[in-house]
Amino acid sequence: MTASVGAAQVPPGSEIERQLPSAYFHDSYQALLPARAAGNSALELSLQIFLKTPRWIDFLMRLRNRVVGLVGLKNLGSFNHLDPGKPAGAYRVGDRVGIFSLRYLTDMEVILADSDKHLDVQVSVCKLLRDEAVLVNISTVVHVHNRLGKLYMFFVAPAHKVIAPATLRGLLRSGAGGSIVGSI
Repeated sequence: MTASVGAAQVPPGSEIERQLPSAYFHDSYQALLPARAAGNSALELSLQIFLKTPRWIDFLMRLRNRVVGLVGLKNLGSFNHLDPGKPAGAYRVGDRVGIFSLRYLTDMEVILADSDKHLDVQVSVCKLLRDEAVLVNISTVVHVHNRLGKLYMFFVAPAHKVIAPATLRGLLRSGAGGSIVGSI
């Protein structure tokens, strides 16, 4: 079975849904997880996503870091820059996780975020239980602060609609398995 990802709405009642008012950009994708992944927490799924990020996305992040450095924005590093000896249970709100800081943490949802002078980005990984199925949902919400943020999103938004589902597919291909889930 080919691991596929479908566009979805931000999960109703989730913490990330509270961030939607006045968002400049948001998107959401989800996929069905196999039963063997049902025991993973949202943070464990997030860590797996970062570790299984496709190489071409890491290449784009390195390119992004070089380009935005020319206009004074910060270098975020790479998605998979994680402490290999740190188990998921040791992470606390405020810790760095890849390119983000951990802002919200429950077993069912984690919000990872980064803020800069031009925008605030929040990424939620939710584990959802629907009937007999376990789904993983990745939602991104961006609030811009100025014209530079809008210019940045002009280039990033179209790319994000390819990059975000690809990161989720990386998780599914790594052994988590899965199948397409359309808009919910």
